[in-house]
Amino acid sequence: MTTAWLDNDLRRMLKTRFPIIGGTMMDLSTPRFVAAICQAGALGIIPSAMYLDYDRFRDALRELKDLTDQPFAVNINLFPMMRKLDNPRYVEILADEGVGIVETSGFAPPQELVGQLKDRGIVWLHKCVGVRYARKAEALGADAVTVVGYENGGATGNLNVGTLVLVPSTVDAVRVPVIGGGGVVDGRTLAAVMALGAQGAIIGTRLMLSDECPMHDDVKQALLQATELDTDVIMRSVGFAHRVWMNEASRKAAEVEAAGGGIEQLYPHVSGEATRKMYETGDTSLGSIACSQAIGLVHEIKPVQQIIEEIVADARRIVDRLAG
Repeated sequence: MTTAWLDNDLRRMLKTRFPIIGGTMMDLSTPRFVAAICQAGALGIIPSAMYLDYDRFRDALRELKDLTDQPFAVNINLFPMMRKLDNPRYVEILADEGVGIVETSGFAPPQELVGQLKDRGIVWLHKCVGVRYARKAEALGADAVTVVGYENGGATGNLNVGTLVLVPSTVDAVRVPVIGGGGVVDGRTLAAVMALGAQGAIIGTRLMLSDECPMHDDVKQALLQATELDTDVIMRSVGFAHRVWMNEASRKAAEVEAAGGGIEQLYPHVSGEATRKMYETGDTSLGSIACSQAIGLVHEIKPVQQIIEEIVADARRIVDRLAG
């Protein structure tokens, strides 16, 4: 089976085995989970926003380096949070620890961080949900851009453009490598995103249902029963549109929005504290989970290594079949 289609500028830039990115998952992307993604040949990403104490952030980076000798990235969160983040401080620490790749995520690229990243020779990936944001990131010096369509789990923005249109639109608009996402969970969807012109794919929801993901098994089992109809976008009314699994908490959040409630009324249902409690206890009525519409294509919980290898092998077979 041919492998040439996987060997491109993005893969060489990241120095990974495959041009695949493991999606950042708040409270789940621990050093052990991220290391498993890296060891499987993809780029694992650890979120700085999980570590409000800078010493703990440094310790997490060192733990991750002890667990894998493969490249990994740090996510810098640009979305509004209850606690203001000192992102320049995070960049300073990760640079000190020898991290060579940073992913920023948010609608507007981080102009205030560009010089800091460039001065340190850090590869900068910017994740966004629209062509204009990708163009802006490229103009500021991003080395690659990630775009995720409306079916994506997590932040969707308000443009409502699906992956099938967003990826080629972005490929046509920028010169840097494009990473495509939003519904990539198997070989078919990986091959599709690459066929649209992306040089890589970002995968989140599929990896969430892995052995190594530190989520209570009761929650994983509930998600295995979900279909493509069991997600929806909430928090649009407060400027933070997210696609989530529609459990009890998410349905209550949707009801609050429909009644005109604001962030104070939404917070008990969507707070990080409630979601962390669900991950730990298995109580699926608590918190909200970012989840793609493609959850309906996921039917097994497997080790990360097996998931990545099967996705790549299936995609290769599809590419060979189409080429033949």
